[in-house]
Amino acid sequence: MRVHLGALAGAAAVTGALSFVLLATAIGTDFWYIIDTERLESEDRGRLEPLSSHSGLWRTCRVQTPACTPLMNPFWPGNVTVSDSSRQLLTMHGTFVILLPLSLILMVFGGMMGFLSFLLRAYLLLLLSGMLFLFGALVTLAGMSVYIAYSAAAFRAARCLLQEQALLDRVDIRFGWSLALGWVSFASQLLTGAAFLAAARALGPRPGQDQPI
Repeated sequence: MRVHLGALAGAAAVTGALSFVLLATAIGTDFWYIIDTERLESEDRGRLEPLSSHSGLWRTCRVQTPACTPLMNPFWPGNVTVSDSSRQLLTMHGTFVILLPLSLILMVFGGMMGFLSFLLRAYLLLLLSGMLFLFGALVTLAGMSVYIAYSAAAFRAARCLLQEQALLDRVDIRFGWSLALGWVSFASQLLTGAAFLAAARALGPRPGQDQPI
């Protein structure tokens, strides 16, 4: 059992650290949503200024210029005067900028609890650590899903304002590697939670035995 628990502890430590680093990197980078207008600019033979950009959770950046523009603060009290569609976008924005950092906080507490649980060989602490990581994975999944829905709603709003489908067909719009890091972090959180639960099962009471305190 000692070797088995040691392997599970190592697996939980590696996947837990990986999930935290990946999600923190994803939150802090600006490549969640990429707009590439290179084809449009080449077809117009340089008459358009470069419009390619990449966006994160907090700001959007032009490719040709180093300056970045912060996104509208979803918690600003003045947002009550905006239109219903804009208010919906701001609500979704405020949701995922809360959920994803919250997942990081849950991983920190889960990691500290998990370290103590392996150190003390405490069944209940291992069980709680696993549940905490699995709950954090659900929070990450919710945040990522809301971001994807937010991006789709923002695209529909831009298409309605532009009213030129032929122009949008010449623009390459895609999700970036920051979002991919978030999905890998989600999978790592699931594996970490599974490792803690497996350790709790290995250390837990057998049928016919008294449960340790």
